[in-house]
Amino acid sequence: MAIDREEIEKIATLARIKLDEQQIPQVTQSISDILALVDQMQSVDTDGVTAMANPLDATQRLRPDEVTERDERDAFQGIAPNAESGLYLVPKVIE
Repeated sequence: MAIDREEIEKIATLARIKLDEQQIPQVTQSISDILALVDQMQSVDTDGVTAMANPLDATQRLRPDEVTERDERDAFQGIAPNAESGLYLVPKVIE
């Protein structure tokens, strides 16, 4: 699939990307190359290939569920402008 200069300029405008005149040919070529690769990948026969939700198809090792840091909530809330019962109190901003 080929893409032309006008489409690149439209995409840049929609994406709010400023492209200099010197960049447009390079960006046009890069996007055309990417689209050609996508076309090439779509032509691959994938019948009989099972879809994967995760390319690793493995489970993650979990770390032990244990406390590794000290509880410093009281120290942090001690410097807060307003805290009560372990909660930070803030002014009401929605009426």
